[in-house]
Amino acid sequence: MQISPYLSFNGQCEAAFKFYEQCLGGKIECLMTYESMPAEFQPSAVWQQKIAHASLTLQDQTLMGADAPPGRHQKPQGFHVTIGLSDAAEAERLFAALAENGTVEMPLQETFWAIRFGMVVDRFGTPWMINCGKPA
Repeated sequence: MQISPYLSFNGQCEAAFKFYEQCLGGKIECLMTYESMPAEFQPSAVWQQKIAHASLTLQDQTLMGADAPPGRHQKPQGFHVTIGLSDAAEAERLFAALAENGTVEMPLQETFWAIRFGMVVDRFGTPWMINCGKPA
């Protein structure tokens, strides 16, 4: 079984996935626009170039998302996308990249369970946790 986060955006999905590709080191596999959907599934003409489905491969993981149709976007709440790392320098790099023009909820720091742990909402509204655990 594999569980993959599916993120919802309010018109910035393409920009977010291009940023995640660069930041996380993945590869965009799909950026399907609403324009390519059958007519009965297409929103207004203004929304044609927005993303109906995106997928980003990160090693053996997949991050997916889309621009919610007009009037249907809801601000993410009640979860964080968590990235587990074993390298403190990489945790610091990722946290800094995600925090740029975002909101730091908990600064990246040492905790009783981690060399580095922090929480941030990126510039696209996606909540993240960066966790670099202590060796066993």
